[in-house]
Amino acid sequence: MKIIRQEVDAQNGILKVEIIQEDYQSKVKAVLDKYRKTAKIPGFRPGQVPAGLIQKQYGKSVLIDELNKISNDALYQYITEEKIEILGNPLPIENGVEGSFDSPQDFTFSYQIGYSPSFNLPISKKTKVTYNTVKIDKKLLNKQTDDLRRRYGKLVSVENISDKDMVMGKFEELESGLIKEGGISHSTTISMEFLENKAAIKLLTGKKINDSFVLDLTSVSKGPEDAAAMLGVSADIYASLSCDFQFTITDIKRMEMAELNEELFQKLFGDEIKTEDEMNKRIEADLTRMFEEDADRLFTKNVYDLLIEETKMTFPEEFLKKWIKASSEKPIADEDLDREFDAYLKSLKWQLIQTKIFKDNQIQLTNEEVINYTKSLIVGNYAQYGMPAPDEEELTETAKRLLQNKEQANGIYDRLAESKLTAFFKENVAISKKELAYDDFVAMAKA
Repeated sequence: MKIIRQEVDAQNGILKVEIIQEDYQSKVKAVLDKYRKTAKIPGFRPGQVPAGLIQKQYGKSVLIDELNKISNDALYQYITEEKIEILGNPLPIENGVEGSFDSPQDFTFSYQIGYSPSFNLPISKKTKVTYNTVKIDKKLLNKQTDDLRRRYGKLVSVENISDKDMVMGKFEELESGLIKEGGISHSTTISMEFLENKAAIKLLTGKKINDSFVLDLTSVSKGPEDAAAMLGVSADIYASLSCDFQFTITDIKRMEMAELNEELFQKLFGDEIKTEDEMNKRIEADLTRMFEEDADRLFTKNVYDLLIEETKMTFPEEFLKKWIKASSEKPIADEDLDREFDAYLKSLKWQLIQTKIFKDNQIQLTNEEVINYTKSLIVGNYAQYGMPAPDEEELTETAKRLLQNKEQANGIYDRLAESKLTAFFKENVAISKKELAYDDFVAMAKA
């Protein structure tokens, strides 16, 4: 048996597997002998079926199976030994079999292969890449401080509605300008801080407890379902309504923020913080850490965009389309494949870039690293809810259990791989730091 390699062009090749009788005869005979021992054919005792009958019934299918096994094994061994970088898998060429299955002697099987492109990465320590960070200015510090003070503040009743108050009141159904007897009547709460309708904000601002007025539900709700909930009715009932509603204010609550004093510092930071200046420094450090993951993600995306745009690759596109259709579990229409093919090539391009970075720089994801990384994610989840992490033994068992779930494991591997890529990029490009206002940074992070 031998394999002949033919180059079609820079992206495509053909592998021909030449198989002679000596390569398959003993294997086919062994399988047919096994069939003869186990076959149950009427008129013959087990193990006594004539070899000719077994050959007639099973010989051709066994021959085809064994030839496929031999050719496939030979192909992948050859590809491995010759270190041929291919995309997908070899595809049998239509009408690419030479030899007769009815009068078997020597065979040649031909396969099409698509070569993985060779390329260079267009980045170096001189490549400038923007690293966006949040500008921790006085405005942001004040906002964070106010959020902390609000969290530990208390609600107090006030006389007039202002922009951040919670308004308690009752909606009542009207008929001919009067409250309808037996009509809809339901208490609800309106948060001024989250209102978007300018007319509603203007109408409510300055109103007092016990004030009554007609209020359009659509101006203070986020849609039909929310409006129905404010009336205490189903969405279907709300959809059928065509009446006006009177709203009567029963209470106005305002958040009275906690004082900036030692009592608040103790609640927030224990004995670590004693003064407002110390608190501001701590908040600044916490904010920097909080935005670090998003800053890293944005930086990695900037490098990703650069690599995708400037890395030059050529693909065996026709081969890839054939391979995608051949390997898909469900049939793919040509128009669907054409529509999604560019996105597929972009994904494949990034996969090859990432693989090259890992291979050329001996970057690996060891089992120990994966478990430790998973444990750190679990600890982070506990901390998010203010709960202490379990002990080391339980933590390790939980991590191993999570990694047994294929979907979760893939997500964890992807996150760890991205963190290693980020670390690599930080070491191998010229970082150009750029401070952004908080709102601009958040908008960019959400994009």
